[in-house]
Parts: sequence; C-alpha cells; structure tokens
Amino acid sequence: MEYQHNWDSIVVGGGLVGLAIAYGLGRLGRSCLVLDAGDLDFRAARGNFGLVWVQGKGSGFPPYADWSMTSSQSWPDLAAMLHEQTGAPLALEQKGGLDVCLTEDELNTRISELTTLSQHQNGRFQFKVLDREALAELQPGIGDVAGATWSPHDGHVSPLYLMRGLHDAIHHQHGYVKTSCPVTAITQTGTDIQVTTPDGNFTAPRLVLAAGLGNRVLAPFLGLEQAVKPQRGQIMVTEKLPVQIRYPMVTLRQTAEGSIMIGDSHEDAGLDVSSTRPVMAEIASRAQRILPSLSQAQIIRSWAALRVMSPDGYPIYDQSPSIAGAFAVTCHSGVTLAAAHALDLARCIHDGHLSPHLTAFSERRFDVSAA
Repeated sequence: MEYQHNWDSIVVGGGLVGLAIAYGLGRLGRSCLVLDAGDLDFRAARGNFGLVWVQGKGSGFPPYADWSMTSSQSWPDLAAMLHEQTGAPLALEQKGGLDVCLTEDELNTRISELTTLSQHQNGRFQFKVLDREALAELQPGIGDVAGATWSPHDGHVSPLYLMRGLHDAIHHQHGYVKTSCPVTAITQTGTDIQVTTPDGNFTAPRLVLAAGLGNRVLAPFLGLEQAVKPQRGQIMVTEKLPVQIRYPMVTLRQTAEGSIMIGDSHEDAGLDVSSTRPVMAEIASRAQRILPSLSQAQIIRSWAALRVMSPDGYPIYDQSPSIAGAFAVTCHSGVTLAAAHALDLARCIHDGHLSPHLTAFSERRFDVSAA
C-alpha cells in the first residue's frame, strides 16, 4: 500500500530528529514517509539520556543558546499535542535542573559560563548558584561537593516514550514509518525528489535528510557536506528505587519508573559501542560523590551509544543548492530540540526555505575560505 502513495514529503532517518520533523510536517497537512535503516545501525535515539536541557548550552554560540531556550519553552506544547493525539504520556518534568560541581574551580568555571550565557540572552536565561548547604536543602543526601547551579528551564523526559509517541502520532496523521529501508541514492526528477532504496524508489516534492551519522554519506547527493563524527557516551541504570533525586542533573536522573540513570561520558572511540569498565568506574565514582547512597544501589544494565557530532558540536541545518525542496539536518540534541524541530523547523521545511534565525547553523560556518 505504501508504495503507491503520493507522499508530500520524505524524511530519511527514523530517530528522534527525523520523527520530530515528520510529525511537524504531518501537523501542517503534509503526508510524510519516513525511511529508516536497519535495527543493527547505530542509533543515538535509543541510547539517549533524556534531558530537556538549556543550562550551559551555547555559551560560546549564542544562536544555539537561543534555539535551545525556544525548544525548552515549547516542550509543554509538544507534550500536550502528542498526549492529545495518541494518549501516550511522555513522563515530562520541567521544574528545573541541577549541574553539580565537585570542586570550587569547577563551580567557578560553571558560574562564568552561565553568566556569559545570561548576558548573551539579555537575562532570558536564568540560573541560581547554590553552595553546598543550599544544595543540600534542595537535594537531600548530597555528598561532598562544592555546590551547583540550578536553572528553571531544565527538565527531563523518557526518550523511549517520546520516540513511541512521535511514531504513533505520525501514523495517526496518515504518515508511514518504513523500517529496514536504507537510502542508497537521491536524484531530482522534474519537480519531485526521488530516493532509491533496496525496496524500490520513492518520490516527493520535499525531502529531509535526518539520518544521523548517515548524513555524511547522503548529504553530497544534495550538493552539501555534513562532516559529522561519532562520540561515544556510556550509561548505567540502577534497580528501581524510592524517590532519591528531586531534580534531574547533568549526570544523574531518576526515571518515572524509579530507576536511576547515570552517565555523561564523552569518548572518541570511532564506531565502537562497547561498554568499558574504566569509563563505567569513573562514571560510578562521580555519581557516588554526588549522591553517596548510590553505593548501595544495584546496577542492572549498561550500554553505550554514539552521539552525532558536528565539528563544533552544534546542529547543522542546510538547504540543498542543487535540489529544490531538499534539506539536511544534523543534531546531537534530539530530545532537547524535539519541540523546536517539530514546531519551528518543520514549518520552515513546509514553506520551502530556512528562516533567517537558522542561517547561523549552516555548514558554511566551517568554510575557512568564506571567513
């Protein structure tokens, strides 16, 4: 049935970035076909920590700070829309988040970064500095740390619930997610764009590449470059516990089901998704310094996943110079930016051009000859 459908848009990539854009296009009345690769491919979405986070993002790149803030503020709307359409809860909480610092030097560096961030946003971004005593009042059981920063803009959500909600909503909008269908070529055929897959060719007047690490190979078909690379992150998960964490932290969060996620490693390990004992030991050691009671918790599983990183770590949004209606999107912050992708970026793609506030995210910023 799906082979005979006249699609208004095709999204290549079934992770959180691609699904959010496809959902947004569906909301605007564009029927959308999502082409996803195989289950054995590298999938950042399934290894996501689940933070909806603004604190510290974009201190060196104000457009990213603004974009993250816009998305954070739009997240309640996205959650409400998905719940109304599918009935699926996302376990979204946005009552603030903590960045705990172990040493005074670490805390001072963090304060400097957030002060710069707030100044760039003319006070739009807000935060508080907490010494250890104030932190202990906010988060009982805190360990031997210097203090923390707290921001009201931060929160967390279940990335798997989000993925399921987007997937279900796309089907409610008469879209289709076709799995195990990698794209091997892209060409323009008249006013449409044709993608070639092992299951045949599909055409639509709009195309979005959101294939994560696969964008590096596929972007040249659009006359673009997306020099993305993998960055490994490892996560451990405890047994289900009574509530111990009141506010999500950069390295710790307690899920709605009660398990505690521990993570935030950043490793240049190529395409290796192995969990390694030295890194897990380092993650566990920091977690226990922050919350000593975790030394008694049982770890029930761990995993590693690959972030999709641009050269400077910020998103890349580009429109093809050679194929009308084609766009390429790369981003490692698929949860935080899901609302902006669904409610803002999708509108740009629907209209056929990227808004001026997104031009800073073009890959052209890496072109030394253009500087």
